[in-house]
Amino acid sequence: MFKQNYNVIGIMSGTSLDGVDLAHIKFYKKENWTFEILETKTVSYTQNWLNTLRKAVNFSNLELIQLNEDYTLLLSQIIIDFILEYNIKNIDAVCNHGHTIIHKPDLGYTLQIGNLPILAQMINQIVVCDFRVQDVLLGGQGAPLVPIGDKMLFPEYDYCLNLGGFSNISFDENGKRIAYDISPVNSVLNFYANTFNLSYDDKGIIAKSGSTNSELFHKLNEIEFYKLPYPKSLGIEFVNEIIFPIIEKSKLDCNDIMNTFVEHIAFQISKNIKNKQTLLFITGGGVYNDFLMDRIKFYLPKNKIVIPDGIIIEFKEALIFAFLGVLKLRNEINVFGSVTGALKDHCSGIIFTPSQK
Repeated sequence: MFKQNYNVIGIMSGTSLDGVDLAHIKFYKKENWTFEILETKTVSYTQNWLNTLRKAVNFSNLELIQLNEDYTLLLSQIIIDFILEYNIKNIDAVCNHGHTIIHKPDLGYTLQIGNLPILAQMINQIVVCDFRVQDVLLGGQGAPLVPIGDKMLFPEYDYCLNLGGFSNISFDENGKRIAYDISPVNSVLNFYANTFNLSYDDKGIIAKSGSTNSELFHKLNEIEFYKLPYPKSLGIEFVNEIIFPIIEKSKLDCNDIMNTFVEHIAFQISKNIKNKQTLLFITGGGVYNDFLMDRIKFYLPKNKIVIPDGIIIEFKEALIFAFLGVLKLRNEINVFGSVTGALKDHCSGIIFTPSQK
């Protein structure tokens, strides 16, 4: 007989490199799942870590092994500090996504660092982690994994859209959950904000000051990925190998690049909302970009857009990876094959237990 209540910590680090998101959450299982988000915190990366994580996609195997160990050590201290700061007791599990360095599912490989077994020993807690690897081994994209949380924790919405390093969408179609990545978002916008010595474009002010370049807009929209059927997912390799070369050839000023890319993001999102008169639930850091939100509303004037409170916006992924961890503890399905393209629905993740427990 499984428990009905779970006290867990969810941890997420996204490709936009905003930092490590931690959320202390309680889940309750009755007829449906409900949750309560308690303490939350985002721990920013130091400049050295930012530089390392940005370069890591080009590391050798030996360098990646060392990086994984170093990052696991960093993460363990962040988790310990979070637990101590908020005096969190009786934790059922720490559910950790890790930080994606390489995501090449078509080659059968994905790597999220920070998921080594020693993490459980370091923090003296049960750890549930490495949620993407099994899906890739089953022929899936290993992403997106959030849609099961969309379906079970936010069932009232027709579409769930997340605006993070990449945009991704989740919805029901013919009785199945469908989800996939749409386009890069903050992984590109933040890169160009960095040229102004800013970590991000506050409210989209820089992008709004620019102009849309029709030639670049057209070239971006012609990228082959956008024509592919789902399931499909994106990684930072796509940005480095496809997006940046196209943008750099345009030789535009940064504010024009950012304006054009915002237009591209909004246009691609609108192409993937089939029903234009439905409830659209939007989360992720991109909702704070007022200019981007205005352009999305321009392309989707009939959709009712719902933006939740700041805690859900900023910690939804930590929330849902905590939920995936709970489902793993219960040995229940936490990944839909209809979403990732895997051979079947399955229960993904690895459970590490410290020797003391």
